[in-house]
Amino acid sequence: MTMTPEQTAWFSTTFGQLVANIEQAVVGKTEVIQLAMTCLIAEGHLLLEDFPGTGKTSLARAMAQTLHGKQSRIQFTPDLLPSDVTGVTIYDQASHKFEFHQGPIFANVVLADEINRASPKTQSALLEVMEESQVTVDGLPHPVGRPFMVIATQNPIEQAGTYRLPEAQLDRFLMKTSIGYPDHASTVKILSQPTHSRGGNILDPIISTENVVGMIDLANQVHVDDSIFEYVSQLTEETRNAPDVLLGCSVRAGLALVRSSRVWAAASGRNYVLPDDIKILALPVMAHRMVLDPEEEFRGNTAEQVVKRILENVAAPQERVLA
Repeated sequence: MTMTPEQTAWFSTTFGQLVANIEQAVVGKTEVIQLAMTCLIAEGHLLLEDFPGTGKTSLARAMAQTLHGKQSRIQFTPDLLPSDVTGVTIYDQASHKFEFHQGPIFANVVLADEINRASPKTQSALLEVMEESQVTVDGLPHPVGRPFMVIATQNPIEQAGTYRLPEAQLDRFLMKTSIGYPDHASTVKILSQPTHSRGGNILDPIISTENVVGMIDLANQVHVDDSIFEYVSQLTEETRNAPDVLLGCSVRAGLALVRSSRVWAAASGRNYVLPDDIKILALPVMAHRMVLDPEEEFRGNTAEQVVKRILENVAAPQERVLA
């Protein structure tokens, strides 16, 4: 079943309203907000890596406030335990039963602030829930519900007291992006906002979690031609065959690229995916999943440059005109 024109128009209009609402708090970063909302509706997770003071936490908070759902924030520190994230089972003496007490991971939007400051053991507590949307404690699974999204932040310039995210963890983030400093006009607008001090803007929620789930289900109905599947498969294979790459993109990366392209197409007012959608999303979806040869990194080569080279070398499907 493919989205109807009416459903496509509603999806595109609602998506634009969500982006506009968040942009009240994160000024002048429309493209980044679009990527973040695409990640949410594609049922993925977002990794924000940028310098201090660029608005990483503000973006996560604004997304959570825009949804009329539950939000939580976890400040990752070296002494944080896995049970501090997932929850713990406690024996209730009154009822003589063990009861599960949910951790902060049980929310619609979870901000994992400075995720690389926690130990690898605590980071691994997120592996199951990010992949399967459930937490297993004492052998019992506990679903976190829908929608569910982890927005993690990390600071690339502070390495003391941090633990690098393992490849298995990075692969579970659908996208990785950065916000960057605002331009001059946006900076002036931010400085002129009286509410920007003491925690920033407080946004009114404009969409319910039920409607977000409806958008997720609608996005799954966006048509993807077989030639697009071939194109995505070629792109991921090229990352594994590139001579300067030690670890290329997995099949999970291809699935993530297809899922996010469906949302991007619907947000653009189409019920079908174009090769341009894949090209736009390839960098934030694929680059962080790759591990370059150390010598190439020493020469200044980056995963982003490899993805751009592959996009130039792999021919995109051509538009077909139906007779």
